[in-house]
Amino acid sequence: MPQPLSSPRKRYLRPSVFWSIRQGFPGWLSVLLTIIALVVPLLVWIFLSYQELVDPRFLPSPMVVLKAGWKMLTEEELLTDIIASFTRVLVGFLFAAVVGIPIGIAMGTFYSMESLFGTIVGIVRYMPVAAFMPLIVLWAGLGETAKIIIIFLGIVFYNAIMIADAVKFIPDEMLNVAYTLGANRVDVLFRVILPATLPNIIDTMRVNVAGAWNFLVIAELIAAENGLGFKIIYFQRFLETDKV
Repeated sequence: MPQPLSSPRKRYLRPSVFWSIRQGFPGWLSVLLTIIALVVPLLVWIFLSYQELVDPRFLPSPMVVLKAGWKMLTEEELLTDIIASFTRVLVGFLFAAVVGIPIGIAMGTFYSMESLFGTIVGIVRYMPVAAFMPLIVLWAGLGETAKIIIIFLGIVFYNAIMIADAVKFIPDEMLNVAYTLGANRVDVLFRVILPATLPNIIDTMRVNVAGAWNFLVIAELIAAENGLGFKIIYFQRFLETDKV
C-alpha cells in the first residue's frame, strides 16, 4: 500500500527583537541604532581625513568644514544665499502644488480627465528638465522666472501622477455607500474623495519637496548670482571642497 503523505515539518524561528516584523521595538534600542548610524560615518570621515588617506583637497576634516561654514555664515553672506534659494523653492513648489493637486484629483476621479491629461503627464514627467532649459531661457529670460519654472516643471507632473494613483486606491464601495446615502457627484468629490486622499496629498508634498531642492541646483545654473546651488557649483569649480 502507498504510504500516506506526511505533512511537512514547520520550522519555527526563535523570537527575535531585532528582526521582529511589526511587533514593537524597544525605544532605547531604536535610539542606540540611530546614534550608531550617525556616529559611524562621522568616525570614518574623521579617520580618513586625519590620517590623510584621502587628499585633503577632496576630503577635508570635519573641523576644517566647520570653520569654513562659520566663515561663510559670518563673512560671505551665506544667509542671503539660503534665503534666495528657499524663496525660489517655495514659489516653484507652491505653483506646482496649486496646479498638480487639482489635475491629479481630476485624473484619479474622472476617466475623461485621465484621457485628457494622462498621456502628456506620463510622457513629460520622464523627460529631463535640463532639456527644457534652452526654451525656458528663450521664453522667460535669465531672471527669477526661469528658475521658478524649472522647479515647477520638475515636480508638477510627479504631483499629478502620484495624487491620481492615490485617488484610484479609494475603494469603490466607499463611493457606492455615499451614493446610496443620497450624495451627488459634488458631495462624493468634496466629502469622500478629498478627505480620503488628503493624507496621501500631504505625503506626496513631503516627498516632492526634496525633489524641488534637487531641481534648484539645475535652476541656479541659469545666470544666478546667489543661492546655495550657485555657491556649490562656484566652490566646486575652484576646488574649495570644505565650502562645498
